[in-house]
Amino acid sequence: MAYGLDIGGPVSGHRMIEGLPLETDIATGEAQGGDSRRFQLLVDAIDDYAIYMLDATGVVSSWNSGARRFKGYEASEILGQHFSRFYTQEDREAGVPQRALAIATNEGRFEAEGWRVRKDGTRFWASVVIDPVRDEAGTLIGFAKVTRDITERREAQQALRESEARFRLLVQSVTDYAIYMLDPTGHVTNWNAGAERIKGYRSEEIVGEHFSRFYTEEDLAAGLPARALAIAEAEGRYEKEGWRVRKDGTRFWAHVIIDAIRDDNGKLVGFAKITRDNTERRELEERLRHAQKMEAIGQLTGGMAHDFNNLLQAISGCLQMIGRGGDKRRNARLVEAGMQAVDRGTKLIQQLMTFSRQRQMDVEPVDLRNALLSCIGLIKQVVRSDIEVTLALPSGVWPVQTDPVQLEVALLNLAANARDAMPAGGRLVLGAENVGAWQGRADAVRVYLSDTGGGMPPEVVARAFDPFFTTKATGKGTGLGLSQVYGFAHQSGGAAWIDSAVGAGTTVSLILPRAADAPKGSQVSPQASAPRGTARILVAEDDPILAPIIGSALEDLGYNVTHVPSGQEALDLILAGRDFDLLFSDIVMPGAMNGLDLAREVKRLRAHLPIILSTGYSEEAAAQQGYQVLAKPYRIEELALAIGNALEAA
Repeated sequence: MAYGLDIGGPVSGHRMIEGLPLETDIATGEAQGGDSRRFQLLVDAIDDYAIYMLDATGVVSSWNSGARRFKGYEASEILGQHFSRFYTQEDREAGVPQRALAIATNEGRFEAEGWRVRKDGTRFWASVVIDPVRDEAGTLIGFAKVTRDITERREAQQALRESEARFRLLVQSVTDYAIYMLDPTGHVTNWNAGAERIKGYRSEEIVGEHFSRFYTEEDLAAGLPARALAIAEAEGRYEKEGWRVRKDGTRFWAHVIIDAIRDDNGKLVGFAKITRDNTERRELEERLRHAQKMEAIGQLTGGMAHDFNNLLQAISGCLQMIGRGGDKRRNARLVEAGMQAVDRGTKLIQQLMTFSRQRQMDVEPVDLRNALLSCIGLIKQVVRSDIEVTLALPSGVWPVQTDPVQLEVALLNLAANARDAMPAGGRLVLGAENVGAWQGRADAVRVYLSDTGGGMPPEVVARAFDPFFTTKATGKGTGLGLSQVYGFAHQSGGAAWIDSAVGAGTTVSLILPRAADAPKGSQVSPQASAPRGTARILVAEDDPILAPIIGSALEDLGYNVTHVPSGQEALDLILAGRDFDLLFSDIVMPGAMNGLDLAREVKRLRAHLPIILSTGYSEEAAAQQGYQVLAKPYRIEELALAIGNALEAA
């Protein structure tokens, strides 16, 4: 229904107020299809809008309650006055009122926002619409004017703009974090100062480029960038640490968070990405882990020294008794006993080298039963003989996803703390149990170490995992042991906590995630008789005791052996044209050329000559370069088998 508005004169006009069309026949004062009086009451009742009429010169000819509320004038005060009095002094001087009427006349409508002035002189921000009103002949007879006070909306918009500006300034001022946006396909849409500092790209160089350029080649090949966005889109958030690449090609260790951004309808509009350079923190953690290994080795030293003295005594006794003569069966038993002592010493050395090796956290599926059975022997080396050590290991314990070396270091640190907590002796229990879905997460296993010591008060338990916190006397502890345990558990994707009370002992628990894959089977050294041969073997070994033993053993098997005490002398024979069928060299030798240098040079000169290297240190460097390596000590049968296989392959 349309309502008429009586403004005194024959006009027709059209207005829309909050979706309500108004069609008036002012010549009769009749509403088309309705009651003029009802419409007049409707307009007067509206107080959210100032709705009034102007004559053709801009003089106010009608007034409603909304106009009275906004502007402060009674109808008797304003009717007959020019509407320009509502404008500011500067707008009047600039001719804004006249220009508004001219635009409405010529274009059929004027719409703008600006400051207006109330009767009391205060200002408000107004939304103004002016429509021309014409009679049936098209002659302009006045204007319909609708004004709304939108001061609060403007202030809210202004506050929002200021807030956005402050936020942009804040983001741009942050230099410790790379904070930037991606579109839904992963292309960079903005860039802050922190991103420029960390990654090396200026904004004009990187905006519009795909964020995958920050990833390493191996991560790109594995599809990591696309997977990161897919996880963020599906789960709302992606968080991970890994290597990233700067503009200059150097790498840094980054902590990355990607959050999905959606509009009010839930549609994905992009991603917010925050990256922090954690290279220094990672290096510090690696140094801390290595320090913990060294501390653990110190705990092991006393027990291992005792064990090695026993092993040396056993070997010495066997050799002395063999030297006195005797029947073959007796000597064979002595030889076997001596070899068992050597094997046990070999295992102790390997464990010690594993602990001391500087290596990254290497998470893999670990057979927890085998790991704890192996560790229990090390723990017995750490604690005293007045402490009973037992293993509580039920059947069916799941494999866990962790670093086996770090697990042993953590348990040794806990054992050392337990030992110190039981100065008069006691009982130490190492155990494990499946815990199922731990705290709503995936299946996990709880590994624990319990002692019967004096326990700790709550205030000590609360700080026990803090780095460098210790209750021991000066020089008796670094305060790093439990912090290493805590860090190890969390880096494995688990947790750690302490249950303790004064007089009730202490239990430290580690939660480790269940491994999805089966642990790798342990490799067993091949047991075979030593193969014989007649090949010409060049042996480079600097140890004056070991070299003749190796030479004699190989000659007994039929090989033609040439021995030199250094890598350079071995290379000189090759350069002189001597023919050999195989090179067997120690890696660590005095002089400018070690065994690995020798192997590289011989491989360059005689690509088809088989090479076997040997070392009492880590064999990783040589093995990574493709060389076969025998770890000392080795059995003669192992050496002979390796030589036979290498010659056959050549």
